[in-house]
Amino acid sequence: DPYAQLLLEAMKQSGCTVFNDRHFSCENCDGCVSGGFDSATSQIVLCQNNIRHQSHMNRVVTHELIHAFDHCRAHVDWFKNVKHLACSEIRAANLSGDCTLMNEIARFKFGLKGHHQTCVRDRAIRSILAVRKVSKETAEKAVDEVFDACFNDLEPFGRIPHSKADAKRAYRDFQNRDRYNANL
Repeated sequence: DPYAQLLLEAMKQSGCTVFNDRHFSCENCDGCVSGGFDSATSQIVLCQNNIRHQSHMNRVVTHELIHAFDHCRAHVDWFKNVKHLACSEIRAANLSGDCTLMNEIARFKFGLKGHHQTCVRDRAIRSILAVRKVSKETAEKAVDEVFDACFNDLEPFGRIPHSKADAKRAYRDFQNRDRYNANL
């Protein structure tokens, strides 16, 4: 998957190499949660009882790898700073494919102008509420306060990948980034 390849390579370049047998865990989960990132162990948990399709698993892996990337590069305070959590959830919803047109159509959510941003905001709030015992107002306030900066933080993709083809281009660009900068 080009999304995962890019994130794994970016983490490696940031000094956070990921090992499949150490940093990924498949478990049965409660409710309808599909996955999570455990910052204490730097482990991505995939909820094998709630993931039904390869494409869903790819999105969950990408979403959680974005959290792992943020943890690596930004030293996120996951438990004490809800704005840090909000930023990573915004980035994950924006860059993982959670809000692609096809996924939104499958959820029976349609919109034209600004729909992607609305989806990212709503999914970030939902994710915060799923992992922290905070009020909806607190989650909304945190997301609103950091939305613009975090929505526009496209690292390591450099663009919002709306499809696998976009992700492949972003990965190619990422691989060539050092070569280009070396020539400046």
